[in-house]
Amino acid sequence: MPTTIPCYPNDVPITLDLQPHLNPLFFQLPDGISEYTFANLYLFRNRYAYRLSRSPAGALIISGTRDGARFFMTPAAIPEKEVTLSLFETHDYWKGIPESALAACKDDLARWGVSVSEDRDNFDYLYLRTDLADLAGKKYHKKRNLVSAFLNAYTYEVRPLGPENRAHALRVLERWRHDKAEDGDYLASREALEQCASLGMQGALYYVNGRPAAWCLGEPLAQGRAFAVHFEKGIDDYKGIYQFMNQNFASSLPDHIIHINREQDLGDEGLRQAKMTYRPVGFVKKYSARPQPPAVLAWPPVVSK
Repeated sequence: MPTTIPCYPNDVPITLDLQPHLNPLFFQLPDGISEYTFANLYLFRNRYAYRLSRSPAGALIISGTRDGARFFMTPAAIPEKEVTLSLFETHDYWKGIPESALAACKDDLARWGVSVSEDRDNFDYLYLRTDLADLAGKKYHKKRNLVSAFLNAYTYEVRPLGPENRAHALRVLERWRHDKAEDGDYLASREALEQCASLGMQGALYYVNGRPAAWCLGEPLAQGRAFAVHFEKGIDDYKGIYQFMNQNFASSLPDHIIHINREQDLGDEGLRQAKMTYRPVGFVKKYSARPQPPAVLAWPPVVSK
């Protein structure tokens, strides 16, 4: 861990100068959790007020705030007992615990009085790249129909997303924001477009009938075995644009990418149903933890005779 990240409880904000130190760590993480990339953390640093620290043994600790509650995350390793228990004194909960890290210390956490549970709303959805690229079989019949309808209705062009066409992608983003009538991840999306090259992100820009119509942006993770799609924006006037973009971009990825990670549903039932229609082959599981509540004493007390 670089010396520029201090030991807990001292901390520092996420800045671009930390990228060379943190990128190798995140890329080697085996689970492939979508949040645990430098680009993703950097782009959402303001929304969640992220701060970085490390345990004396070197475990990276990320503190943040959401909906008025403080949380912490440990992407690569579980901190020492004293640090973990101290973190609970200043944070409301622990989130994003990787399955690989948990497997090595689940019994220890129980002895420390820490209760761990699955965080289903934050599971990342995993798809085979070949499934999304080919859309083969009966299960993808509706998706194929939408892609075919798009191809029959429009002419299109695909270009790599980069500084030379950023203005066109921003035009799509502004239209998306207007149509949704809410910001959503607008600020992070805009900065992603502005800094995609320096952050090492890859994507595509789609033109329909000569006009910019959609774009997507993401990055490889899990030692290059997976690709996380962080942002996907399109103009709904073009029926089938999202299905076509999804299929086309999956087709463009290299063969060594086995899985496409399309992130979590955050408990949104509509989003969950939409993600399930693409038939995930699995999930990147994440866990959350809190201190176990103190034992409840029976009242009135039972008096032995």
